[in-house]
Amino acid sequence: MPYRPTLDFLLYDWLKVGQLAQRPRFADHSRETFDAVLDTCEKIAREKYAPFNRLVDTEEPRFDGEKVILPRATHEAHKAFVESGMLSAAQDYEIGGMQLPYTVEAAASSFFALASASMGSGMLTVGNANLLMAHGTELQKKVFALNEFSGRWSGTMCLSEPQAGSSLSDVATRATLEDENDPLGPRYRLKGNKMWISAGEHELTENIIHLVLAKIPGPDGKLVPGTKGISLFIVPKKLVDTEGNLTGKRNDVALAGLNHKLGWRGTTNTLLNFGEREGAVGYLVGRPGEGLRCMFHMMNEARIGVGLAAVMLGFAGYYASLEYAKNRPQGRPVGPAGKDPGQPQVRIIEHADVKRMLLAQKSYCEGSLALELYCARLVDEQHTGDEASKEEARLLLEVLTPIAKSWPSENCLEANSLAIQVHGGYGYTRDFPVEQYWRDQRLNMIHEGTHGIQATDLLGRKVVMEGGKGLQLLAGRINATIERAIQKPELAEHANALATALQKVGAATKAAWATGNPADALANAVPYMQSFGHLVIAWLWLDVVLAEDKPDEGRARAARYFFHYELPKLGAWLRVVETRDPTCADMPEDAF
Repeated sequence: MPYRPTLDFLLYDWLKVGQLAQRPRFADHSRETFDAVLDTCEKIAREKYAPFNRLVDTEEPRFDGEKVILPRATHEAHKAFVESGMLSAAQDYEIGGMQLPYTVEAAASSFFALASASMGSGMLTVGNANLLMAHGTELQKKVFALNEFSGRWSGTMCLSEPQAGSSLSDVATRATLEDENDPLGPRYRLKGNKMWISAGEHELTENIIHLVLAKIPGPDGKLVPGTKGISLFIVPKKLVDTEGNLTGKRNDVALAGLNHKLGWRGTTNTLLNFGEREGAVGYLVGRPGEGLRCMFHMMNEARIGVGLAAVMLGFAGYYASLEYAKNRPQGRPVGPAGKDPGQPQVRIIEHADVKRMLLAQKSYCEGSLALELYCARLVDEQHTGDEASKEEARLLLEVLTPIAKSWPSENCLEANSLAIQVHGGYGYTRDFPVEQYWRDQRLNMIHEGTHGIQATDLLGRKVVMEGGKGLQLLAGRINATIERAIQKPELAEHANALATALQKVGAATKAAWATGNPADALANAVPYMQSFGHLVIAWLWLDVVLAEDKPDEGRARAARYFFHYELPKLGAWLRVVETRDPTCADMPEDAF
């Protein structure tokens, strides 16, 4: 499988991740230690995850009346992942971490998503603990975060409710103060219901730490409307003391049901009831009313994680269909010789249209991987760079995070669809894995902020925030790549095409907001995001190709495919953005 050489090239030749070892935080590391981590994770994924991807799809989580049952393979995989130390890979030595760059952590986690995205690794647990390290008290960090980093406990995020999916302002879960002076934080009693909680109930760890959004009633007993009234609480499945010991008491958190999903069937997904009796014990994180601000720390991290999972599911389908195409004889060449039934059949990879489908997959997946690793590298810059580079990284991440989540989830889904198509009728059966990859992939356009929400965030906030500084900074980086590429005759055509695309996106951004009315601008936010994503991927492809002294033919042709077949789509998408086309927004309900 050619994934590791692709990953190594992007890490070391393009992003120069080895140079991070020159920074004080990573001084104990080198390419050798980075490679050792990648080797370990690749081995665990190959031995503990990949062989059981179909098993966890067919043996879904089930509730036996007392606990949720998962296959033994899931327990073994989780145990191996915990023992690898990857849950605390980026944390300080003082708390048992490895002080790895986040870029290396993300690269290492990609092996698990490639082997079995549905089986999962530690994304939510790590994100939960990282949030507490950023916003929790010292005791909350010690009791909850450190036990999550060690793998003793796991974590979730509880945002959505049955009546309030993406509309968090309508959250109705209520938190009533019980003890302002509890050492673990102001203690509240929560009552409400949460939906779509991944890993919300299982026996993989001895405790589950839920991070729950809820509203604190005002003096009149009423909930504050909108997002300003939302606070964040630590709600453990089992109650604990200030030393992190289990008290032996179960918190008032109950499993109300398991969701039966199209894909990702290896991951438990739950409906949880908080406070069926006296109310679930929850400890306030941060200040009242700032829950959503705190939760975005975890949500933004999860969005890059979802994007990476989408990339790797795309790769899984691509590699399966590439292998199939190399070995499946079908049809004969176009032309006179192909009309002779006495001639032997050719392998389908020799047909131009099959090459088209494989090239599309390669361009989507490798371009998306470059995007996710670039964002991960920005995280490292934000944490360990100088003040100027930290600010640039912050602004670039603001603009790129919606793309990092949404672009792979849409286009790698198309890659999975093409993988089925390459297999023909066989691809639509359970005899081959590509149908499962498509089912698992389909979730990624929905969770951690739907496609429409990411588009609204991008056009409605990210590209105009702080006077458009983030967009201007991104344009500067794209122009720098164009200037380098224009000097190379073989890349000049791509450079000019990218320059034109950048100009069109800039003009469309201004035109969308020409009236100053958000309803006008955001009516076509999704086509805008699709265009913006294509611009970013085209830029990264060009930048990646520039990193090679001697161009790799596969990468060069994948880049060429993207510039010839994909980038021209911007024109159609941006026309409706520029004209603020009202076709969709003005459609009367009864006309449907």
